[in-house]
Amino acid sequence: MVVDDHPMWRDAVARDLGEAGLDVVATAGDGEQAVRRAAAAAPDVLVLDLNLPLKPGVRVCKELVAADPRLRVLVLSASGEHADVLEAVKSGATGYLLKSASTEELLDAVRRTAVGDPVFTPGLAGLVLGEYRRLAATPAPAPGAGAPDAPRLTERETEVLRLVAKGLSYKQIAERLVISHRTVQNHVQNTLGKLQLHNRVELVRYAIERGLDGA
Repeated sequence: MVVDDHPMWRDAVARDLGEAGLDVVATAGDGEQAVRRAAAAAPDVLVLDLNLPLKPGVRVCKELVAADPRLRVLVLSASGEHADVLEAVKSGATGYLLKSASTEELLDAVRRTAVGDPVFTPGLAGLVLGEYRRLAATPAPAPGAGAPDAPRLTERETEVLRLVAKGLSYKQIAERLVISHRTVQNHVQNTLGKLQLHNRVELVRYAIERGLDGA
């Protein structure tokens, strides 16, 4: 689903996705329309502009991800401001791409977003990881790894979690561990279930808070 308040831009993105073989189930031109149509169309990936009338993109993202944690949101914005990027990620966005990206970069980003890979315009991934580390500097009041009620992860799940925390894509993790992309996805989904987390963004923060992003 494509959400943007500029009709020509919205139609062009939808057309590019459709011509690449992706099924565009809906489009919307404002925030309230986006929430209504997304609830009805149930897209796998939402390509979302932040600057929307009636309801801002971050609110749209937060509401839709809360309603369906399986939804992947790729923000496609003209703004590269750090505050906008961090606000989008905290609202549940899986990735953030600038509108200056090429059609090929957009298609690649949508496909990677669909499988849960975090996709960021170059330079922004480091910013997001840096913010997680800053937030993790003040430990959350959560049970420690040794607490009796702490979730028990398998050795392989922990290994995958460490690589996720370092910012590796599922494909890179699969290559490093010599396992399939699908197996990596399964480990991540199992870990999300055990930790009662909703998406990869929350998973990365969990891992960093526990120091799993180290060497």
